[in-house]
Amino acid sequence: MAKIHVLLVDDHAILREGLRALLSYYDDIEVVGEAQDGAESLVRVRELQPDVVLMDIAMPGMNGLEATRLIREQHPQTRVLILTQHEDPQYVLPLLEAGASGFVTKRALGNDLITALRVVARGETFLYPTAATAVVDEIRRRREDAAVSPESLTPRELEILDHIVAGETNAQTAAALSISVKTVEWHRANLMSKLDVHSVADLVRYALEHELAAKSA
Repeated sequence: MAKIHVLLVDDHAILREGLRALLSYYDDIEVVGEAQDGAESLVRVRELQPDVVLMDIAMPGMNGLEATRLIREQHPQTRVLILTQHEDPQYVLPLLEAGASGFVTKRALGNDLITALRVVARGETFLYPTAATAVVDEIRRRREDAAVSPESLTPRELEILDHIVAGETNAQTAAALSISVKTVEWHRANLMSKLDVHSVADLVRYALEHELAAKSA
């Protein structure tokens, strides 16, 4: 079984030690290194090529936001999961826009953190439930302000959206449309970018609200 290689980034050594101890109980997760600030995390990512960086926000020097942006620019194969005490959209949305794959609060139960790591490692987005609603509301507000037109979606994007609404995996969609999984992933990412959303749930909600599934049928 392939392990999820994790880099811990936090300026508090005691928290890093606690996280390392917690993660050591799971056979599919391996902590490959630690960093105490954003600048050091860039060096460690380059050296270790982790699957997921578990990143704090508030750190001396380079903070988690800037580090996340640079990691995603320089190492797009590495995912970033934010570990934070903040749940307000004003903190979370800039991190998602910088390329973070999700966030979990520091008061979360251990099982929530493990779930988040596994979800992010699969290339999906994880939003901690207590703040997810607020984030979705803020995304919707921004989308409405931007006045994104459903008519701006291409026929292929509408097809992909149909299959997403149906709950199909990328592989199932690829097989149904006779295209590659990578092509499906590209279209899905493009849909999220175009509609300014950051999760499959938001894509489904947008499609249902605008009756887009019916349009592509």
